[in-house]
Amino acid sequence: SKASIDVILETLKEGTISADTDVVVSPPSCYLSYVKDRLPSMVDIAAQNCYKVAKGAFTGEISPDMLKDLGIEWVIIGHSERRNVFGETNELIGEKVAYAIQCGLKVIACIGEKINEREAGQTEEVVKTQLKAISDRIQDWTNVVVAYEPVWAIGTGLSATPDEAQSVHAYLRKSVLQSISDVTASQTRIIYGGSVNSSNCQDLASMPDI
Repeated sequence: SKASIDVILETLKEGTISADTDVVVSPPSCYLSYVKDRLPSMVDIAAQNCYKVAKGAFTGEISPDMLKDLGIEWVIIGHSERRNVFGETNELIGEKVAYAIQCGLKVIACIGEKINEREAGQTEEVVKTQLKAISDRIQDWTNVVVAYEPVWAIGTGLSATPDEAQSVHAYLRKSVLQSISDVTASQTRIIYGGSVNSSNCQDLASMPDI
């Protein structure tokens, strides 16, 4: 609601943000303009999703071109709910990332495994496959942030330990190095999401690849 958004905006306005840190908020699409008009200048805004073409008969979808027209510079693509609730495939997500980058958006590309996949020892295979669907379709990673978000840790109260998260982040960075380049691997930001809070954020952020 606008009322709950206003509370978050006041918190952001009161906070001190380092000049070398990007802070991005991502409200539902119907509130994008409302939030953009009220955000402090040091905070950016992202859409929660977008489609893979400029326009057409895709009722209910938002295109990167529409977001650019609104002055929105960031978009989240491939969040676990888009994958697991709405059935978006790795291939579709790769196509969406590629078109968003082509349009000049900055992309937070989400990947992560479900609990049964982790318990089966498939975490690395799953995240590598999800990442490859993106890397096969883009060359310039300058405006891509990879978000490792294990599905079992999103909104559940469970969180990967710093060492568990670091292990996957290190694997992802190694995969980028092997499939793309050492420069891309060293410069690409890989962030962690999944029940992050004030008690665990510092320990997570202290890991070398997070």
